[in-house]
Amino acid sequence: MSLKQIAEIAGVGIATVDRVLNERGNVSKATVQRVLEVARSLQVRRILPETYHALVRIEIILARPDLPLIARMHQEFNKLMESIDRSVVIHRTILPEESPVSVSSAMRKTTSDAVIIYAPEHELVHSAIEGLQARGVAVVTIISDLPRSPRLAYAGTDHYHAGRTAGYLLDKMIKSPGPITVLCNHLGFQSHAERVHGVRDYFSQHCPQLSVTEVLEGGDELDRSEILLREAFKRTPDTVAIYNVGAANRAVASAIRADILRRRPIFVGHELTPHTRQMLKEGVMTMTIDQSPERQAQYAIDILRHHFGFAGLEHLKLPYRSNVPFNLYGPENIVEF
Repeated sequence: MSLKQIAEIAGVGIATVDRVLNERGNVSKATVQRVLEVARSLQVRRILPETYHALVRIEIILARPDLPLIARMHQEFNKLMESIDRSVVIHRTILPEESPVSVSSAMRKTTSDAVIIYAPEHELVHSAIEGLQARGVAVVTIISDLPRSPRLAYAGTDHYHAGRTAGYLLDKMIKSPGPITVLCNHLGFQSHAERVHGVRDYFSQHCPQLSVTEVLEGGDELDRSEILLREAFKRTPDTVAIYNVGAANRAVASAIRADILRRRPIFVGHELTPHTRQMLKEGVMTMTIDQSPERQAQYAIDILRHHFGFAGLEHLKLPYRSNVPFNLYGPENIVEF
């Protein structure tokens, strides 16, 4: 395959192709990326540079560092910052709250080449992503996806099947059918909506004697979530199980310990944290479904490195597909991170 053929397909001159493949510099990042993509598509791997050395800036925008999962995600990106190629610079923006206004404003202000975000479904968020795309800024979602937006990829777990897994666990553990309460942040987050959808679908298809009685939106706020649960327990004192799809696990544990219910319920939640470890050991929590933040962080960075032409990531292909598994933890297999 000749330099002329690569140049024709990439829409550049032969001299530009030569500068890119031999790393002579003085070529824009967009042109370098286009030439390398054409060269790889033509399988000219033997003459490609080993790595793409242009500096790439990635901004990570996360909100509510008080939530255990967000704290873990920050920790994982901190580890990556210490080990990542020096051609990649990671910036972090920490927002005190997760409103669409706050998240979309942070996205519009970025001066980075790419953004990794966790955000709710909202027209302001979608508009901000569209604006970034128009500027050539790649966006990768983590934790919760925005599938209707023009984001580059989602680097997270399958929340629908996480919800179905929760349904399976509840089906096998509940001894006698009764009311099942679901707690979430709010259904504007794709991850929470999909988990609720998944658990309901599982019950409908495999155990119609079980069903979700109430879905409570507590905003992942501990006091508000506990109040909502206590009120729900008073309405349905024969509740047999709780599925918390969000972060307010401590609120669930407090409500359970209040012994409003006739008997202690099965409690399935999400994420392995210092708090859920203790709940599992005490028997207040039955099982937790952990979405592997360390793998999400690594996969998000790998996707962007591949997108910007870094070598050594040939196993990644377009369109990027989420391949992050979730893990199940009970009192007998608790691990430390």
